[in-house]
Amino acid sequence: MVMRICRGSLRTCGVIRLAPQYDRVDAVTRDVRGLLTRRPDECPVNHFMNSIQPAHKRRLMAMVRAAIAIIVATFVIRAVMRGREQLAAEEFSLWEVDVRWLLVAAFLYVVGLLPMGIYWHRMLHVFGQSPSLLDTMTAYYVGHLGKYVPGKAMVVVIRSTLIDNAKANTTITAISVFAETLTMMAVGAFMAAGIIAWSFSQYTWLLVVSIGLMLTAGIPTWPPIFRWIVRRLKIVKFEPDVERALSAFTVRLMGFGWMANMVGWIFLGLSLWAILKAIPMQPPLDSPLALLPRTTASVCLAVVAGFLSLIPGGLGVRELVLDELMAEPFGPTVAIVSAVLLRLVWLMTELAISGILYLWMKGRRVAVLDSMRR
Repeated sequence: MVMRICRGSLRTCGVIRLAPQYDRVDAVTRDVRGLLTRRPDECPVNHFMNSIQPAHKRRLMAMVRAAIAIIVATFVIRAVMRGREQLAAEEFSLWEVDVRWLLVAAFLYVVGLLPMGIYWHRMLHVFGQSPSLLDTMTAYYVGHLGKYVPGKAMVVVIRSTLIDNAKANTTITAISVFAETLTMMAVGAFMAAGIIAWSFSQYTWLLVVSIGLMLTAGIPTWPPIFRWIVRRLKIVKFEPDVERALSAFTVRLMGFGWMANMVGWIFLGLSLWAILKAIPMQPPLDSPLALLPRTTASVCLAVVAGFLSLIPGGLGVRELVLDELMAEPFGPTVAIVSAVLLRLVWLMTELAISGILYLWMKGRRVAVLDSMRR
């Protein structure tokens, strides 16, 4: 599954071209070996891009970004409409919720993603790239909107597009996205498995699923295995700089990623707790510490299962997991409503923070260009 995601996303980014009629990596490798062993200046894509005049290149990139925005917007709107339909099916009105707690949930979601984005920023610099923290975090937050597009490849495309090519190699950026994302999923599945085994052992099938997801996402991120996967895709021959970047992906860097992601997942669990606080119910909720194990395990497993299902935004998968873990203490209606509200709040938050950071980044780049012209 991981190899399929990697090949599909890299193909979408233009890093490698794979023949769709082949399923096995060996067959694909034989078919495209001639392309991958060419020098960068012999690559048809690079030759085409270098032949375009700067003004036309800017227009082309603007068209590409506009197409990406339209595609993402289409699937985001579909996700919002589906959420509204699910709330209507439960005969629940948004006017019943406490908006203040929804804002708290949104804030906790942004804070939860922050250490994960910092890990990606550190990884890029360890890999020899030099994007600014603002550029990295903008690409990271905006990239989350790509998960609502089928195939997950749009996440890689958005992040690679927003990172300035003068400061980061596109191929290395794409590879770092895989390492960061799979680490996030591995840590989430690990935390879900640990919490369920310790506190909710009655959910045997969820424990088995958590362990399976942890192994699926975690094994490829072990540095020697990750380097082997990248080399198996034959990117190193095409981009010699990738070999130097891969050698920098160490256990120490992976350990930093695990600690950063653990902190992030805890805040995402608190975000679900704030969603529950926004829903009117009797008796009132316990303190966040009392519910934190359940909410954290729920969020971890729901997000990881939704991601690895390859369904856009994990639609349906997240709700299934949250309903299983939240229905017992709160009832089926609150379980479904909390799952839908969590999706809508996170989606609106992603749109808001992405817009703010993107406009800020564009403004800084315009200011830099103006200062250079003077």
